[in-house]
Amino acid sequence: MKMDVQTLDAKTAGSVDLPEDIFGLEPRADILNRMVIWQRAKRQAGTHKTKTRGEISRTGAKWGRQKGGGGARHGSKRAGIFVGGAKAHGPRVRSHAIGMPKKMRALALKHALSAKAAAGELVVLDKAEVKEAKTKVLKEAFGKLGLDNALIIGGAQIDEGFARAARNLPKIDVLPVQGINVYDILRRHKLVLTRDALEVLEARFK
Repeated sequence: MKMDVQTLDAKTAGSVDLPEDIFGLEPRADILNRMVIWQRAKRQAGTHKTKTRGEISRTGAKWGRQKGGGGARHGSKRAGIFVGGAKAHGPRVRSHAIGMPKKMRALALKHALSAKAAAGELVVLDKAEVKEAKTKVLKEAFGKLGLDNALIIGGAQIDEGFARAARNLPKIDVLPVQGINVYDILRRHKLVLTRDALEVLEARFK
């Protein structure tokens, strides 16, 4: 699969061959859905918590008479029925992570890349570098390329000036190739890969 390489000036800088086993698969929604659920579950902090009866600082002694009080027969002020009491079956600190095989995660990334290629939402960029680290300059360049909602994947190291200039642009994300993931690919309209990122991805899936 041949594809033209673009520069930030919206000019052609040659072409590249995209591997069919990475960018030419038939996208499967079930695999992508499973991967997104796995990622979002793993990102949950799981730090929500309420106190149980054993953690409430109140007397456990019977505080009222068994009979003649005109109310129910309570034995503890720690019960959830009282203001300041414990929460019955409340949330506990836990991990929300679910299992997903490593091979399945790799396959999901291939399907996400293939989905962008099949939809015509993949752009190959020569370099993610700017001479002048200004948001205005980069916004004009993205306008020429039609990038108003995109994920840009650079090489192992992101050019500092490029990252700084793109930081204030809404709906534009910049990640090194090590951080490429299915969720971020699917949440943006276009995927932009640099030549360096393509080389790393090809080596990764060999």
